[in-house]
Amino acid sequence: MTKKWKLIKILTGIFLLIVLVWFFWYSYILYQRKIEMSKSIQESNYEIVTPTDSSVLYDGKRYERDPSIKAFLCIGVDSSGELEQRVTGDGGQADGVFVVAYDAARDQVKILMIPRDTMTPITLTDLSGNVLGKDVQHITLAYGYGDGRELSCQRMAEAVSELLGGLTIDGYLAMNTSMISQLNDLVGGVTVHIENDGMEHRDPALIKGNEVKLSGKQAEIFVRYRDITIDNSALHRMSQQREYIEGYMEAIQKQAARDDQTIVKIMNMIEDHMITNLSKDQYLNIGKAVLYSDEKLGQDDILTIPGEGVVTDYFDEYHYDPDGTRQMVLDLFYRER
Repeated sequence: MTKKWKLIKILTGIFLLIVLVWFFWYSYILYQRKIEMSKSIQESNYEIVTPTDSSVLYDGKRYERDPSIKAFLCIGVDSSGELEQRVTGDGGQADGVFVVAYDAARDQVKILMIPRDTMTPITLTDLSGNVLGKDVQHITLAYGYGDGRELSCQRMAEAVSELLGGLTIDGYLAMNTSMISQLNDLVGGVTVHIENDGMEHRDPALIKGNEVKLSGKQAEIFVRYRDITIDNSALHRMSQQREYIEGYMEAIQKQAARDDQTIVKIMNMIEDHMITNLSKDQYLNIGKAVLYSDEKLGQDDILTIPGEGVVTDYFDEYHYDPDGTRQMVLDLFYRER
């Protein structure tokens, strides 16, 4: 055997050894993570809220679902381009998860924000899409266990419904986050205050302390930026998203006052970049409720499910408060009988 073939044999052996070491190390990490997650859930008195129905008995009071208030799930997917059908695991994750409480009788809207790291049961599948069962995981992953389109949205709706105590999700709309820049510019930009360090590395104008009217890619940077070296960075980022939503709603109302075709233009812009089971009338009505409301969408109208961020050895997690979440859902979608 020549020296060349001996060297190839040695290098091949080293490569296989590295692969085996990596495989066992990764398996160990997953095993340890599962143990750690179980411990942290127990320590935080985490529990799964049992599903509700149209009539709920809670804390000695009877509640009924208000038929005029619909729950629409909005999903921001961390992908670009059109939302194409993909194999399991390749369709992106839910970078933003929001439930819109639309009161059709009063033409009012409230938004419930769900942290992407919220720990809740989601449906797991293998790479072929065969369902393996459910496990408590980050809710953001539920989208990835689908096809990148309708099935992914259904997986998310299922996970959100269970998280919110069995609340019926009346429809969904998913859009990839690459559309943020275009939507921002359509309303002439959104003014925000930069509260955190680090964004200036993505754009020199986004310096902490500055007030900036966002344009183009700046909007996507502001909405999506987080310092992953900081614990619970995704949770801290939600304050940026809340500020942007408030600013966007104000900007779009001003734009609509100048151009009564604003909402139609927005929907035409995102049509090829969204997945929804809502009719055009439904999402146009929601848009009009926001545009022509006499009141601005303020902090009291943009809520976050209560809970706390937990740092494990491997991942950030958000452990929601079941009782606080249940009460918030009742306040938004039910009425006391």
